[in-house]
Amino acid sequence: MGDPGQSPSPWCPHGSPPTLSILTLLLLLCGHAHSQCKILRCNAEYVSSTLSLRGGGSPGALRGGGRGGGVGSSGLCRALRSYALCTRRTARTCRGDLAFHSAVHGIEDLMIQHNCSRQGPTAPPPPRGPAIPGAGPVRSSGPPAPDPCDYEGRFFRLNGQPPGFLHCASFGDPHVRSFHHHFHTCRVQGAWPLLDNDFLFVQATSSPVASGANATTTRKLTIIFKNMQECIDQKVYQAEVDNLPAAFEDGSINGGDRPGGSSLSIRTANPGSHVEIRAVYIGTTIIIRQTAGQLSFSIKVAEDVARAFSAEQDLQLCVGGCPPSQRLSRSERSRRGAITIDTARQLCKEGLPVEDAYFHSCVFDVLISGDPNFTVAAQAALEDARAFLPDLEKLHLFPLDAGVPLSSATLLAPLLSGVFVLWLCIQ
Repeated sequence: MGDPGQSPSPWCPHGSPPTLSILTLLLLLCGHAHSQCKILRCNAEYVSSTLSLRGGGSPGALRGGGRGGGVGSSGLCRALRSYALCTRRTARTCRGDLAFHSAVHGIEDLMIQHNCSRQGPTAPPPPRGPAIPGAGPVRSSGPPAPDPCDYEGRFFRLNGQPPGFLHCASFGDPHVRSFHHHFHTCRVQGAWPLLDNDFLFVQATSSPVASGANATTTRKLTIIFKNMQECIDQKVYQAEVDNLPAAFEDGSINGGDRPGGSSLSIRTANPGSHVEIRAVYIGTTIIIRQTAGQLSFSIKVAEDVARAFSAEQDLQLCVGGCPPSQRLSRSERSRRGAITIDTARQLCKEGLPVEDAYFHSCVFDVLISGDPNFTVAAQAALEDARAFLPDLEKLHLFPLDAGVPLSSATLLAPLLSGVFVLWLCIQ
């Protein structure tokens, strides 16, 4: 997403505030925020205060003469200031609520785009009609709400296009491919977080590949799918070398008894060596493999989910790669056993004909472990990347050294762009 001051808001492709149909859909969908968080009320009041800006039903009436000008824009600024005030008042009870944080960033985006000052008049409170004895909740006409536990379906319904995804992997001794398309070989002995955000926590525990070796291999993976309102109960998956279960720690194979429990599922493609976990409610797929006495991890995750973390959660190998002090270069490898570098290259070349980062990682692993079976880890990681990467032009990375960043890929966009606020409010 570019500078919001230079291009139309992602909320409204033509530069106008959300139209009636989108606003109505927002009100219909925002039905399950945290029980103590009042973001639902803030969303509903914003909808109510902007409906009157339509000026007889023409979407053009909302534009109000362009950026910062006209009655429509003035009215929108008042509505946005009221919306911002409402979010500030409920901030304490909305900590960790993705809908709340998305709304805050979306408000900021629209205020910048329409030259709204932070100080100024606010919209009057919406009128409250009298209660009707025996009447149920008022239901607006319109399309049925999409499944709240189907991330991709909701996103496509509201944006007319599929969501963006990111890929990260850890395999071998271990090599980490980050969301930013950096590729590091790491020592990272002990427990290190691969991911740590509002929805998902993944921790890899590694130990030296051999006594006295700098390189390590992942021997244990712990994955926590955090409680998600009406979708899933909190679930924990834990794998260790020679113990790759096909169920969560509590013995279940789904997200529990909530209405959206089936949006989290686990299956085994090859018992004892390949497990796949699908978290449809957050647009995430995880593959865990065991090869050559080590565990590999690969993930495809929705961009919004990957970005939903605070400053205190900044240590994530999938986000920042390995810390500089934990990176190994190819010059630090030491050969074990009778395998020569020419033999290692030949073994790796059979399954990895392109001499990219995966090929060099394979050579590194075979040499440092003395185990030809390590070729399988790099081959599987490449296949996962082929399946998970949204842009296959970035499949093959060609580092000058396995311990340094691979590309000048753009860093992640600012947390929770306003494009998702209408959709994410249903979390």
